Amino acid sequence: MKKNIVQKIISSHLIGKSKLPLPQEEVALKVDQTLTQDATGTLVYLEYENIISGRPSSLTRVKVKIAVSYVDHNTLQSSYENSDDHKYLQTVAEKYGIIFSPAGNGICHQLHLENFARPAEILIGSDSHTSTSSAVGMLAIGVGGLEVACVLAGEPFYMNMPKVVNIYLTGKLKPYVSAKDVILYLLKKFTVKGGINKIFEYTGDGIKNFSVYDRATITNMGTELGLTSSIFPSDEITKKFLTQQKRKKDFSVLYPDEGCSYDEKYEIDLSNIEPLVALPHSPDNVVRVKEIEGLKVDQVCIGSCTNSSLKDMIFLCKTLAGKKVAKNVSVVVYPGSRQIILLLEKLGLLKNLYEAGVRVMEPVCGACIGQGQAPISSGVSVRTFNRNFEGRSGTIDAKVYLTSVETAVACALYGEFVDPRRLGKNPIKIVLPKKIDVAKPNFIYPKKTTKHLEVFYGPNIKPLPQFMPLETNLDLKIIKKLGNNISTDDILPAGTKILSLRSNIPAISEYIFHRKFPDLINKIKTETAKAKNLCIIAEENYGQGSSREHAAIVQRYHNIRIVIAKSFARIHKNNLINFGIIPAEFIIKSDYDNLDEDDELIIEDVIKQLDTGMLEIKVVNKNLVFRVEVDLSSREKEIIISGGKLNYVRQKYQ
Repeated sequence: MKKNIVQKIISSHLIGKSKLPLPQEEVALKVDQTLTQDATGTLVYLEYENIISGRPSSLTRVKVKIAVSYVDHNTLQSSYENSDDHKYLQTVAEKYGIIFSPAGNGICHQLHLENFARPAEILIGSDSHTSTSSAVGMLAIGVGGLEVACVLAGEPFYMNMPKVVNIYLTGKLKPYVSAKDVILYLLKKFTVKGGINKIFEYTGDGIKNFSVYDRATITNMGTELGLTSSIFPSDEITKKFLTQQKRKKDFSVLYPDEGCSYDEKYEIDLSNIEPLVALPHSPDNVVRVKEIEGLKVDQVCIGSCTNSSLKDMIFLCKTLAGKKVAKNVSVVVYPGSRQIILLLEKLGLLKNLYEAGVRVMEPVCGACIGQGQAPISSGVSVRTFNRNFEGRSGTIDAKVYLTSVETAVACALYGEFVDPRRLGKNPIKIVLPKKIDVAKPNFIYPKKTTKHLEVFYGPNIKPLPQFMPLETNLDLKIIKKLGNNISTDDILPAGTKILSLRSNIPAISEYIFHRKFPDLINKIKTETAKAKNLCIIAEENYGQGSSREHAAIVQRYHNIRIVIAKSFARIHKNNLINFGIIPAEFIIKSDYDNLDEDDELIIEDVIKQLDTGMLEIKVVNKNLVFRVEVDLSSREKEIIISGGKLNYVRQKYQ
């Protein structure tokens, strides 16, 4: 059988099957590598310790070839919480065989691409943008943290087989049009829910003009399409990149077989793409930059895991040489790694940023997750980031626009939106070094003998909540009725204050829907005091955005037992299942319109009904009955019945 790239990787990692699965069929996979970052990692390793708590110490080393714990999110240490979490992460990594990357090394996805990503392997990570590493022909997938914890403990990674969609690129990009414009073009074409349960596989002569850094921008931001992952072949360009990073031994060729089939195919002529911008407040709200020329800009932020590569930074530095940013604009830059900063300094380019009036920040996630650099009230912020959800910047009424580095630099120089082609007839030519000749990151590798090592637990690190198995009958109240594209930022915001509570579920649960509906927590507490089970209803794409499983945990912590939506984002649906929350979908979409907040619901014989794949729900106060679909594998049903995946997995070792 002729196979595409995704099929080749999955078939070589299948557990318990020899035939390739059909789309949406559940598969079990062997995972080669995992990554975590500190905003999700503390919970991952607490879950891992919970799973292995009954095992002999000789059986507690992680069960993957490479596991890396990065610190790049919660790097503001204004109080003890983040510092304590980082000490926990370092000691737990040393004890169980995990590579530790301390704060300052760089952003996890940039670092993993530079140092560990390998063609034909599978990586899962507790960050939705893990797919960045697919730029080198690796199948890299963002998942909830509990999925990572289970894989570290030796469990297979389960997922529904996605459709594989061929994005066939032809032609060549025009000057000042970049890979960021390509992914913005695709977001406009397919929308933020157009890639759910799909993987985009990029082929065609057009990819020959994309460096690995360009490909990484596309695979990174493919997450905003709802994709399971995106992937490029491993070719001569991949070899060049790995050689540059002194990792030529990690290279292997990986192409789709000629004549292989795909579930869908789209041809994109790169020469037709213009400089684009995503308007507030969604990555798919895309127009041509020309259409908003003249709009005044207050802030420009360049960097994040999407556009902080060496190529992006060299373009930025060379374009700003001998220039000053507009006096009305605050400009900050987040290089992707310490390696990049050292190289810019060595090449004599770093001074260009300082002389131009740019603030150079530590290589961390920073403003992208609301850790500093909040725009002014009602401000216009131009960012090369991947998300522009309302309030995510830290200023609730700010307007965030997503652009390429080329467009962002033009905005910084002119103080308003301008087409980047006004920067000159021809863009700066970027020549990348053949080899990276600076110090390697300060990774801390685990010792072979860890018997006497102690894990550090700070006072903010609380035990995981215990959830009870599913009851036979559920009496419920609809606590909130929500619209389309509710993000995990809406459910549980990021930002300095809330991020520091990621290892303290009781404390962080106080912030459920805090930014969007600040009074909802009081209503939830009133109902849970009456021992009420709660329900949320929503429209399309519930739970889009970040992989943060905390957004699911806080719902379960507050007794939300079922979410009924018109559709779900992939990772959040899995996270709901992992914490014992039933993700149900309206069969008749108009049933959503017939329901209101505070309606009383009854679901009888829930466990028995789950076996049918549907639930019949009675609306007590309206004398209505409607049905919902619950699309679960037999394993996922058992997880929900057990009260969540921790209970389910622990039972296997008792």
